[in-house]
Amino acid sequence: MTNDSQNAVMTLDELALYLKVSKSTLYKLVQEGRIPGQKLGKQWRFSKSAVDEWLNRQTPPEGKL
Repeated sequence: MTNDSQNAVMTLDELALYLKVSKSTLYKLVQEGRIPGQKLGKQWRFSKSAVDEWLNRQTPPEGKL
């Protein structure tokens, strides 16, 4: 993975596609502060690397489901 793709910034729509969740679910998560994001004006932006780190923290250790 190149440095550019690790530093990518995504919109709410792009992140919903990336995570394969509905926009309404993602909006709820970000409003509750449960997923890393920054609001710029009226729009949310998400760092792909920060979201990937967040995802890794959410995954239970193998065998611990």
